[in-house]
Order: sequence, then C-alpha cells, then structure tokens
Amino acid sequence: MTANEPVPGLFTLVLHTHLPWLAHHGRWPVGEEWLYQSWAAAYVPLMRVLRTLAAEDRRHLVTLGMTPVVTAQLDDPYCLTGMNHWLANWGLRALEATTLGDPLRQFGVRERAEAERALDDFSTLWAHGGSPLLRELVDAEAIELLGGPLSHPFQPLLNPRLREFALREGLADAHQRFAHTPAGIWAPECAYAPGMEIDYAAAGIGHFMVDGPSLHGDTALGRPVGSSNVVAFGRDLQVSYRVWSPKSGYPGHAAYRDFHTYDHTTGLKPARVTGRNVDSDAKAPYDPDRADSTVDGHVADFVSHVRRRLVNESERIGRPAHVIAAFDTELFGHWWYEGPVWLERVLRALPEAGVRVGTLSDAIADGFVGSPVELPPSSWGSGKDWQVWAGEQVADLVQLNSEVVDTALTTVDKALGDTDTPPARNFVADQILRETLLTVSSDWPFMVSKDSAADYARYRAHLHAHATREIAVAMASGRHDHAQRLADGWNRADGLFGALDARRLPRP
Repeated sequence: MTANEPVPGLFTLVLHTHLPWLAHHGRWPVGEEWLYQSWAAAYVPLMRVLRTLAAEDRRHLVTLGMTPVVTAQLDDPYCLTGMNHWLANWGLRALEATTLGDPLRQFGVRERAEAERALDDFSTLWAHGGSPLLRELVDAEAIELLGGPLSHPFQPLLNPRLREFALREGLADAHQRFAHTPAGIWAPECAYAPGMEIDYAAAGIGHFMVDGPSLHGDTALGRPVGSSNVVAFGRDLQVSYRVWSPKSGYPGHAAYRDFHTYDHTTGLKPARVTGRNVDSDAKAPYDPDRADSTVDGHVADFVSHVRRRLVNESERIGRPAHVIAAFDTELFGHWWYEGPVWLERVLRALPEAGVRVGTLSDAIADGFVGSPVELPPSSWGSGKDWQVWAGEQVADLVQLNSEVVDTALTTVDKALGDTDTPPARNFVADQILRETLLTVSSDWPFMVSKDSAADYARYRAHLHAHATREIAVAMASGRHDHAQRLADGWNRADGLFGALDARRLPRP
C-alpha cells in the first residue's frame, strides 16, 4: 500500500474543552489567570485554525466538546473585559522583553507580534463572546458540537434528580447559545455508571465518549449500550498516547517550548524543553525554526500511525474500522505551544494521505457501529475507575457533596411547593441550585487527588457549599428577604447559567 493510497475506515479527532468556573474567584496562581492563559494560548488559536479550514470549505473536521461552564465564561461580559486586559498586558510584557539583551530580546519581538495578533483577533471576532464563533462553525458543518451537564459534575456519584437536571439544563444552555442542541455529549471525566444510558436516551442524547478500557480496548466501532440505542465511543489509546500520554508524547520533545520555565522579569516562556532532566536555568533558548521542523516530523509520524491503525483494526474486525483520538483542548497551545500548528497541519495531511476524517455523528450515519455492550463503572482517570473522584483522599468532599445536595433539594422542594399550580420563578431557589452545582464540580476532587492546587480546590468546594447552606437556612427559616439578599450577593460572583430555572428540577 502506497503512502497516499486510501485506507479503509474513518478517523475522528475529539477535543474536550473545559475549565471550572474561575471568574471572581482569585487571579494568581490559580483563578482567572488560568482562564485567560487557556483562552489566549488555546481557544483563540483553535478558532483561528478551524475558521481558516472552514473558509476552504473543509467540513466535518473535528468533534468539539464545549462544557456549559467554559462557554459561560467565554460569553461572560466580565470575563471578556478581563481577557482584553490580559491580552494587552501580554503585549506590554513582550514589549519589555524587547528592551532586554539577547536572546530574550529576539524572543520578545516574536512574542509581541503574537500578542498583537491575538488582541486583534479578539477585538475583531470575540467582542460578543465565543458562542457566535462556534455557531458559525456548526452552521458551516466544520465541527460537530458535543454538550454536557451544567458545572461538569462527576455524574455517577450525583443524586439522580440533580444529575437529570444538570444534563437537561446543560443541553438547553447549548441550544440557547448556539441555536443547536448537541446530539452527543462528552460525559464529565468520561465517567459512566450502568443505567446512565437510559438517562441519556430520555434527554435526547444519542452518543457519548468513554475511555478505551471501558470497551476493554476494543474501540474499532461505536457500541450501543445495553438495550438502548445510545452509542458509546471509546478513545483509542494507541493513537491518542502517540500525542499525549502520562510518560511520553510529542509535547515533551526537546525542540518545543517549555511550559514550566518562566522568565521571572516578564513572565514569558522563552526556553525550549532541551531535555527531560535539564534544570530550568540550564534550558536552551527557544528556536522557532527548530520547533517548526519538528512539528512537520510529528505530523508525518501521526498520519502514518493513524493509517497503520486503521488498516490493522479493519483487518482485525473484518470490516472498515473507526479510530478516535481524544484530548483536552487545552493541550493545543496552553500545555503544548506548537499544538495549534500541529493540529492544522494534521487536519490537512490526513485527507492527503488517504485517511477519511469525520465526526462521531458521521460514524453513526455511516454504520461504524457494532453489537451492543454492557459497560462497567469507569472513567478516564487514574486506574480508569472512580478512585480519583471517590477515593479515600477525597472522601470528605464526597460526603460534603452528598450533604449539600440533600440540603439543596429539600429546601428547593419546599420553596416551590407541591401543588398543581405552576409556581412563579424563584430566584433564590435558582441560586441555591447554582451554588450546589458549583459545589459538585468534578474539578475539585480531581485537583485534590492529583495534588494540583489542592488547597484552592478544597476552598472552592467549601465556599460554594457554604453559599448553598447559607441561602438555604435563611429560606427554610422563613427569612425570605434575607435569603433574597444572600442570593443576590452570591449571584454577583456566581451568576453563570442565567436561564437556570429551579422549577424544571425533576419532582421527587
């Protein structure tokens, strides 16, 4: 088989875009800075890549998961203003670098040009938020959009009523922003518990992502789950780990920009990886030409690997196979500076090499679906089980979540009453559920289990738990004016999901 000869099957790239709610909750080292760094380094370049390819009438490029909590921030006026300031400050820091000695001066010249380009992009295209850009890509059929539940909770551990509410409200949020209701979701943390496919079907979800081990490594076809028509697609670890893995992958190459090494005067990152065991102060200066040629090599390597995988998997199952590579969107640009360039070149190179690229919906439409399967309890976390979100290290957060959810549901049920007459919209009940959903975000136990800003994660979980309880106690004791004032106060920080309506909470 020649290098450009068409190969059987379909390749899908799935990107999962998510950050917790960070607005109004700290700046540095964890807080809004995390949002603005990811926005500048990953989201702005990704939109540039996808818009460029869409303008060439390239379609069905990627399946893009956008969680409601990240889209809320990309549309939020406070965040948009903060991002504009951050980009301008980036340009000033780069300008400062140009006044210093080489090689930092040369790096500053390039960095300033990049900052100015990003600010120009942002001012021109992002003035009304991220949703209009995403809607254009959906309408052009450049992407398939995946949704998800509000606040990104770890669903298997969540009270079924709140789980159903979060999912349905999340899909409604996507429809409001994009005039399009996703047919599929990226389940938070790829977490699954038996029976969840029934909830998905009831909500109108036709497909969702799991990690490869959930399908016992056989990811060559999507599989209907149980007796439902809901299809589980599994991440192909052989292909995905070629790019990013716990121990290796392209971003660790010596030529690429080092994520961890800062110039402490400007806050910029002027070094290349150099070597895995090289101290930060011994890292070599970043060389964009060296990095660019390395990107070409990694594009060729990935395309070759995808071709072989499609051929081998098709031969193994006796029919054309489906291969899925799935990653966090933030890898491309934030963690791996060269990632967006690699992504654009890969999406051009794959079709040229005889690989058909399509979305998860394409896979269903074209019959890349096998026999039904029973899935085990699983996730894409360490051990591929629930330990990261339910282990001993986070047992206190599991208990906290359970108690706060019980308090919230009891209070909201009482506030809305049990009558046949529809109650009026209750802003206080809405805010109780909003704070509860922020409490149960899967980010907090993940950060604790991984010892990544664990103190901040515990602080955030307990802060939102306190807000829930504080408002609920005032409401339950009949101090409605006080409850309203508390809800108003918390809403100034946590006013996301403005259409959230407690009246749509499923009845007990």
